[in-house]
Amino acid sequence: MSLFKYLTSRTFFIQVFIAISIVVVFTFLVIQFLDFRTNHGQEIKVPDLAKMKLETAEEKLNELDLEVFLLDTVEFNADFPPFTILEQDPKAGSLVKDGRKVYVKLNAGEFTDITIPEFKDKTFRQISATIKSLTLKEGKITYKPHIAKDIVLQIYQNGKRLRAGDKVKKSSTLDFVLGDGKEVFNEETFSSEEPADTLPPTEEVKPEEFKEDNGGL
Repeated sequence: MSLFKYLTSRTFFIQVFIAISIVVVFTFLVIQFLDFRTNHGQEIKVPDLAKMKLETAEEKLNELDLEVFLLDTVEFNADFPPFTILEQDPKAGSLVKDGRKVYVKLNAGEFTDITIPEFKDKTFRQISATIKSLTLKEGKITYKPHIAKDIVLQIYQNGKRLRAGDKVKKSSTLDFVLGDGKEVFNEETFSSEEPADTLPPTEEVKPEEFKEDNGGL
């Protein structure tokens, strides 16, 4: 039989059909196998792990065939309990395959320490900018007789006197004692040292140059 007659014969077409069928069936089986191996169509919704302890999150993810992976401990956030999950990736509500790792970051246990800067012979305006840059807050402002107006004489936290170099927690509120600028010079009142280490009860007064009608800082 010539090649031309064979290529146009019924036997050839039957063999071609059988070969194509085998390829189609094999391809179908391979796709089904891959779908089974990769759990195609079986996605898991990532739960919200915010404010959870790491151990609790690990148990919850294990129940869903997911894994937790701790990346880092980040700066303290007062809106989250200490040592709880602050960030996660993938985000809550994301759809993932089983076995996927969920990367998390923990909230630190407390605020970091901030060092009180040198404030001797500085005005409230000068020290205020420094205080804000250190993420500290301004509290009560009181006046004390002194030759220099609005010069910072003492700084207190919760009634306890602070000195340059002392440590306070980030976001702490500081109270200031300033000079009123009305005292005539004498050795006793010119000194910025206060014998007592606790803040005496004094009426709060805002420095004139920082009142709203004078433009503020």
